[in-house]
Amino acid sequence: MVQSRKQNSSPGNSSSGNSSGLGTRGIYENLREQIVAEVYGRGDVLPSARALAVELGVSRTTVTSAYEQLAAEGFVVIRHGARPRVAITVTHSEPGDLVHTAAEPHSLSAFAERLRSRAIPMRVASEKLVADFRYGDMSASDFPTLAWRKAMNDAALGRPLKLSYGDPCGSIRLRSALQGYLWRARSIRCEVGEIVVVNGSQQGLDLCARLLLDEGDGFAIEEPCYPMARSVFEMTGAIAAPVEVDAEGIRADLLADVGARLAYVTPSHQFPLGSVMSMGRRQQLLGWAKEKRAYIVEDDYDSEYRFDMNPIPPLRALGGASNVIYIGTVSKTLSPLLRIGYVVVPRELQEVFAHAKRLTDRHAPSLEQEALASLVESGAYEGHVRKARRQNARRRAALLDALQAEFRDLVRVEGAQAGLHVVVWFRDMPPSMAASFIEKAAALGVGIYSISPHYFGQTLDLDQTLNFNQTLDRSCLGLVMGYASLTESQIHRGLKLLRRAYEEATGAAAT
Repeated sequence: MVQSRKQNSSPGNSSSGNSSGLGTRGIYENLREQIVAEVYGRGDVLPSARALAVELGVSRTTVTSAYEQLAAEGFVVIRHGARPRVAITVTHSEPGDLVHTAAEPHSLSAFAERLRSRAIPMRVASEKLVADFRYGDMSASDFPTLAWRKAMNDAALGRPLKLSYGDPCGSIRLRSALQGYLWRARSIRCEVGEIVVVNGSQQGLDLCARLLLDEGDGFAIEEPCYPMARSVFEMTGAIAAPVEVDAEGIRADLLADVGARLAYVTPSHQFPLGSVMSMGRRQQLLGWAKEKRAYIVEDDYDSEYRFDMNPIPPLRALGGASNVIYIGTVSKTLSPLLRIGYVVVPRELQEVFAHAKRLTDRHAPSLEQEALASLVESGAYEGHVRKARRQNARRRAALLDALQAEFRDLVRVEGAQAGLHVVVWFRDMPPSMAASFIEKAAALGVGIYSISPHYFGQTLDLDQTLNFNQTLDRSCLGLVMGYASLTESQIHRGLKLLRRAYEEATGAAAT
């Protein structure tokens, strides 16, 4: 047993107990801990590899490897024919300093400080819920597993002769396939070079924010809005100008007095209220952008799902839309796990978007791009979209039927004509009851989500935001209810439980 200056200890021992049978890493960690804790001081001689191996009952090679690692990190000095010695220059700390604790960052950029102060809390899905009405989740059973697996296998087998970085704007094969799809499905005519493949629509928004906004610039955004879009634009230091939404979409007439370099809109299915922008409003919005030399970011996040309405062409498909940046995604048709989206940019922005994409992540994953291209080329993707539309139409009908059966005139449903969510307004519940209602619903196994975070200041003024529906009370509580991840039976069961939570929250049974 080796005697230390401060305590009786062998280099293999630690406070965790017997070290017999330790491997290289265990010996290395114990020796390092004792050196840092000054059990062995600067310049102290350590046992020879042979002696320590005998003491610990391990091979000499094991101990030698541990010493070599300590020497590589500057803790010990090894000389041929001599025992290892603790380095004179090693910096000692108190033993407690080995435990890493959270602390304030030493220095952050302005971007990081804005992020800390205004970041949206992350929502974690619960697997224990009977029914989780969180928007954005998709049913795993809807995913075309066999077709996707075959496409991925074909992509892997068809790999190029050499592995290298690809085009930052995306696979030319996928962009060509998307060019045809956008014309067939959304009436958008564009060149292949105008399409940039991104890691989901959120990256597309981030590129738009970085390339089009500077600190202090104004940007117009719908009120209420998609919080992740608002945040990504605000993180540049730009200033949001919320613009009222009504039954025809964003009030484009209010933009005349708004100093904005960019307007973010969801015209095909306003998020979250669900209104569809009228043709008159679209023309008005395009006229504003042309006059102000501003860009419009059009988020077409779930346009594939249209139920009780005829589709209106997106802004990008209309005449005079040369300053529209169109963002699409497969998150709502295939899976949000794939992280594949696309941006159609004006010609004058092609080069700068390509450079920015290259600096961001070089390019989106190549195999997934090739697999998606195969599905689009073969028609399997559009066949899957039609199937998913039918399945979600059934879920939508189940949700509307269950809401009617359980709540009748106590609720008003908005935005059910398209998309994968609805907004449900509870006439007799003020927004102040949201936390209690959500908590009681969760206790019964139902996940529900308030609409309040979609509003600036998290306040609801229905005279301003829902003036097309005067039957609602100003203090009405609203929920954003997604249904694409649920079965019809889960929806019905969830609404029965939600009725119970409503009765508990209000203290009186619904009539």
